[in-house]
This record gives sequence, C-alpha cells and structure tokens, in this order.
Amino acid sequence: MTTIALCQIPVSPDPSTNLKRAREALSRAEGADLAIFPEATLTRYGRRVTGLAEPLDGPFVSGLAEAAREHGLAVIAGTFEPGDGRVRNTAVALDAQGELRAAYRKIHLFDSFGAKESDLVEPGAEPAVVELAGLRIGLITCYDVRFPELARALVDRGAELFAVIAAWGSGPLKEDHWTTLVRARALENTMWTAAVGQAPNPGESSDGYGVGRSMLVDPLGVVRADLGTAPGVQVVGIDRAYTESARATLPCLQHRVL
Repeated sequence: MTTIALCQIPVSPDPSTNLKRAREALSRAEGADLAIFPEATLTRYGRRVTGLAEPLDGPFVSGLAEAAREHGLAVIAGTFEPGDGRVRNTAVALDAQGELRAAYRKIHLFDSFGAKESDLVEPGAEPAVVELAGLRIGLITCYDVRFPELARALVDRGAELFAVIAAWGSGPLKEDHWTTLVRARALENTMWTAAVGQAPNPGESSDGYGVGRSMLVDPLGVVRADLGTAPGVQVVGIDRAYTESARATLPCLQHRVL
C-alpha cells in the first residue's frame, strides 16, 4: 500500500505565498509517501507568469525540495520555467530526499473555451513516467486529460498510477467534464488515478479560478475520495493488488487491437 496526500490548495499570484501554503499542506500530510499539488502551484495563470517563471533550481522548486526532505515524502507540483520567449508549464517530481526525478512539460495546451494558453506557453513533446514512493507514475497536466492517447502512452511506458494536476477553470459544464474525464482515464486503463486541482481562493465568486474536486479514482472508475471545493489535504491509499484484481475482471488492456 502506498499512501498519497491530495493537496488541494488555493493558488495566489505570489509565489512566496504559494510556497508557504505548500509547506503548510505538507505538514498536514503526515504518514503519506507522496504529496500531489495542482498545476501552476508557483503562481496563478495570467500574463504575469512570463515574469515569475523560475528555473528548476530557483527558489520555488528548491523550497519544495527542502520541504520534501524535511517531511520525508515525495512531491509532485506544477511550476513555470522560462522558455524561448514563452514559458514552459512544468510538472516537477521530487523524491523524498528532495532530488528532482522528472520534469514533465505539458504537451496539450488549453486553446479552448475562449482561452489561448499557447500565447504564453510553449508545448512539451515527451510523455513522462517517473518512479516515486515505490510506484511508476505517469504525469498528466490539466488539458492533457482530454487526450486518451497520452494516458495510453503512459500505460505503455509502465505507469502504475496517473497523477493528474490541474488548474481547471469554472464555467458551464466544466466541473462535469473534469469528473467525467478523470474517471474515464482511470476506467479505460484500469488505473489508479490521483487528480488534484486548485481550490478557489478565499472570497472568490463562483466564477473564480479553480473548481477543486480533487479525487482518487480506482481502476474500475469508482471515486474513492473527492475533496469538494474547499481547500484541504486528504491522505488516501493505493493498493496495487486491487489493480491486479480489477484487470483480471476487466482485461481490456489485454484485448487491445490497435
């Protein structure tokens, strides 16, 4: 059994505030092997990201690494790196010693629902699977979850868990899309899926940025935990023996033709 802390925090424009919130969440993740934070934990989206993006040895990721060492647990979180004129939307994976084990650059950019992420962000190109806390984890960032071929590519690279990090904006049908897509990626791949989104900031209206709804979904698509919309940290368990049982019952990966 591997234990995971779903860390649903609000994200402010200020990186130092967000690092403080991440540290506080890690202090509440007692007993977890891995803590997962949202996409863009460094700072909220907006044109400010071009001026606030940091290299992976900058103060934000270094602060997360220090906190990972202090609490003895691995961490996945979203940041922005400087790029070639635009930034990179990057998921970092740190082990329990604070060592950077992977940096996944978001492949699918959110040029939908009137937004155009590609104005600010350059796309990545390579799927990423990283071993943390004894699990091989496939990294998925927000809009990526709408593309089942990415999830299947992670399966083919040996993933045992999907970690989906998001800054999922609110709007008509958006929350329903989130919950449906996360469950679909889990069910069609018979894969444990830990999905973590940003909580709304205190005082935001219902049209605020971030819908929360961080979830743990089991390999048969059953939601084992749902954090709702409020900020929170919940420690959940991943049982790999259940994956084997689910795949014996529903051997769809074995039945693949294409």
